[in-house]
Amino acid sequence: MENKQKPDFLFESINYKILLIGLAVIGLGFILMSGGGSDDPKVFSDAIFNFQRIRLAPTVVLIGFGITIYSIFKKSKQ
Repeated sequence: MENKQKPDFLFESINYKILLIGLAVIGLGFILMSGGGSDDPKVFSDAIFNFQRIRLAPTVVLIGFGITIYSIFKKSKQ
């Protein structure tokens, strides 16, 4: 008889789902931070200092880090 052992994971599946959500939020924050440059290097564009890149995107990234930290510290039901 074979004694098959179920793989032992460090976290439960809900932890991994929350972790993936956190990573997606971090990715969204970095996407929000991108852009705003000028096509002509001799022309300065004020678009890099708008609300989206200065306030919103870093806040979204920090929220994503908070979600991933929560997914690591979330207790299992065992």
